[in-house]
Amino acid sequence: MQHSELSAETLSFMKSLGFPRLKVHHAYNHFDFTEGGRRILVIGPMGSGKTEFSARVWRDARIARQKSSVVAEQTTSGQADRRIVYFIRSAMDKLRFPDYPSDALAYRGGYERCGENICYITSSFELEQVIHDHPEAGTWIVDEASFYDERTAYVVKEASLRNNLVFIFPTLVLNFRRDIFNRTTQFLLENCTDIFPLTAYCEHPDCIEDSFYTYRYYHIDGEECPALYFDPLIIIGGDTMKNDPRQPNYCTRCDEHHYLPGKEYTYLVLKPLGESATRGDIAPLRRELELIKSDIGQSRLHQHLESRFLHGESPEPVNLNSLKVPCIAEKALIFLFAEQNLISEDQMRLLVEQLDLDREYMQQTLRDNGRPLDLDQYTLPFK
Repeated sequence: MQHSELSAETLSFMKSLGFPRLKVHHAYNHFDFTEGGRRILVIGPMGSGKTEFSARVWRDARIARQKSSVVAEQTTSGQADRRIVYFIRSAMDKLRFPDYPSDALAYRGGYERCGENICYITSSFELEQVIHDHPEAGTWIVDEASFYDERTAYVVKEASLRNNLVFIFPTLVLNFRRDIFNRTTQFLLENCTDIFPLTAYCEHPDCIEDSFYTYRYYHIDGEECPALYFDPLIIIGGDTMKNDPRQPNYCTRCDEHHYLPGKEYTYLVLKPLGESATRGDIAPLRRELELIKSDIGQSRLHQHLESRFLHGESPEPVNLNSLKVPCIAEKALIFLFAEQNLISEDQMRLLVEQLDLDREYMQQTLRDNGRPLDLDQYTLPFK
């Protein structure tokens, strides 16, 4: 693998952001199976080819296994041969690629058949068990590792150091909000040894700039409707274009065309309303959610977005389309409960009942985000 030595200034800047000293790679050669103990991040937005990178490693391994015992001595540590690749996917991927074979390493441009060397997991504990059950595998590709719990970063670090294994993580580092995806991502960054950054063309029809950001939007009546900043972090869906106003679409966009309305509103208005509810004063939050649900033109959310547009701070009219997406009140409440931990379970149930919010949508989304909640249980009274 080729890599560039970063300047002292760049290294200092990266260290100030909490990144370890890394080799940052800019070109791809045939994969080096002789060097063990690595934890490699393959990062980039959706559509940048992260899983295709994994498919190339899989094909390289198939060729490398045909080499002689001399090569085997260079690629083997204990029982593990790094030319034997095992692929780990999230159980959620079964929904993303329903038409592919069950043993497929699937990506947007095709797939590779992995036979018995692929499995679907939901947690770091399952990953730990799979590694234990397959001591012969020396290279592990853990797709979308950011979707697992934080413990994942330390499970793979321990296995890598103990058995000289290689782990490859094709994963998002930034979510659609352009924030670090989650704490798992943060810990993977802290413990990785190599990074391959990938980009893609901006998918805006009028742009061909490099893109680094994942953009979430809804397609409603032929219009592009950007997701609001407080849209739930995890919404499970496929990779095909969807016209369902409840199911988002994803693409990659550059700075200019990555629209993210509502970030200022989230911290100027929504979160303070949640903090007031935490202190027992739930009425202001109830009022705002009621307006969002029934008369959004009178809500502070609408006033905020319209004001920014009229004052030229948010010149793209497409940002106002974000208010055409359904279940905005539900999403705001999920943000306050599941991410900010400001709303109690009983307050959630009370607001859902009083505002007649969409229980089915909320319960499914809360499950997807790891905060399952039965919204039909008895609620306590709040003023």
